[in-house]
Amino acid sequence: MGTKEKVKNQIDEMDDQIGVWEARIENAKAEVKAEYKEKLAALKSKRNDVKAKYDELADATEDKWEEAKDVFSSASESFREGFGKLKSLFD
Repeated sequence: MGTKEKVKNQIDEMDDQIGVWEARIENAKAEVKAEYKEKLAALKSKRNDVKAKYDELADATEDKWEEAKDVFSSASESFREGFGKLKSLFD
């Protein structure tokens, strides 16, 4: 699987996780909902940044994708850390 496909899979996973957390937030207590929504909004912004870069490189060669791999890896790690923080609020 090439870098482009891996990034697309990561974006799909981000979308899935966002959907799960949106549902969980709806069931949260009113006094903490705002904080949850704020953290989720930050994660959505990170996801949108990754998607924008993905779209920018959509027609690029595999070499260009390899060059951008570190950028996507860093963004993905940041996203995972953000979800970890959000999850810790529910624990």
